[in-house]
Amino acid sequence: MERILIAAAAPATIRLTTLPPLSLYVHVPWCLRKCPYCDFNSHELRPHTGASDAGEVPVAAFVEAVLLDLERDLPLTWGRPVHSIFFGGGTPSLLPAAAVAEIISGIRARVRLLPDAEITLEANPGTFEAERFEGFRAAGVTRLSLGVQSFDDPSLQRIGRVHDGGAARSAAVHALETFARVNLDLMYGLPGQSVDDAVRDIERALALGAEHLSVYHLTLEPNTLFAARPPEHLPDEDVADEMAQALSQRLTQSGLQNYEVSAWARPGAECQHNLNYWQFGDYLGIGPGAHAKISFPDRILRQSRVRQPRDWLNALQTPPSAAPSARLLDSERHLLPKELPFEFMLNALRLRAGVPTSLFAERAGVSSAMLARAIEEALARGLIDPDPRVLRATPLGARFLNDLVSVFLPD
Repeated sequence: MERILIAAAAPATIRLTTLPPLSLYVHVPWCLRKCPYCDFNSHELRPHTGASDAGEVPVAAFVEAVLLDLERDLPLTWGRPVHSIFFGGGTPSLLPAAAVAEIISGIRARVRLLPDAEITLEANPGTFEAERFEGFRAAGVTRLSLGVQSFDDPSLQRIGRVHDGGAARSAAVHALETFARVNLDLMYGLPGQSVDDAVRDIERALALGAEHLSVYHLTLEPNTLFAARPPEHLPDEDVADEMAQALSQRLTQSGLQNYEVSAWARPGAECQHNLNYWQFGDYLGIGPGAHAKISFPDRILRQSRVRQPRDWLNALQTPPSAAPSARLLDSERHLLPKELPFEFMLNALRLRAGVPTSLFAERAGVSSAMLARAIEEALARGLIDPDPRVLRATPLGARFLNDLVSVFLPD
């Protein structure tokens, strides 16, 4: 089936007749120890004080500030229901269950949280306690995302994790017994790892009964310890590609579907919060360094909070008009119509099944004709499906996704 391309000038304005679903992201910035590969906004927790090395923010003050942060954003989304909540980090499972319960209760009191809203909390095996997991479930958490990374002790040591393989397995077993939905994070391409080692990690996760796996290649991100001092014996590109193919084959055989670039799940077990991201839904972002995307009938707003926990707390404790130097936002801007093809496709093309072509106009608020030139180029390069009803990468496009997405960059 061939696409019919319509040549038309880009519209000057954004017009949204229906606002997209709204989610809520809560950033918890603390970790037991900063992993050498991590470029997220995380800070080591001081266990005796309940404060971080980024400016002594006690847990009680953090909980109060999170809810105040949400209150300041309420005028942006008055009356809109919230479909999902995601506690990310950092390591949110470092929070006491009572603190998580207070935050969730405070959210329910301030927004219209749907009865079946998915509430995900990220956890690490290094913070595993059976009572803590049960407390999170009682607090309202419906889905746990567990950062296992590997079940192999030497691999875990080489990437600086605070847990061992036994702790990873115990935490995963209890998570699967406690929560209806569980994700296990695994990494491949680790120092000294072979293809068989990587497949063995997948086998262990599947044997536990995992219905959702996130499988990532270890990358040396800028401004991390590994970027400054790369570990020895990293698999080369060919071996890493062999790993990816072997993992994909084994996961497919298990019945899990690769619904997103790095995510595999049984039908019905997909992460609803992340699906909203990839389908260009809206999300409020609260907590240090959190990002937000908010749609209005005539514009789309992007925001990011200040990253340092102490700066974030000071901004919330200061009346907005009293001290211009105490700013909550690190950045805030409205997207230009010409940016929307790239912004939308950067997300949508991560989904293996793609999205309906009609979703672009619905969620971006501009004509799908704005995609025409880029789609023509992507078709010529064999990177995008020719079916005009769907926006979906071909197998070649999925393999070279960065190349495909870059086609949609504004001139």
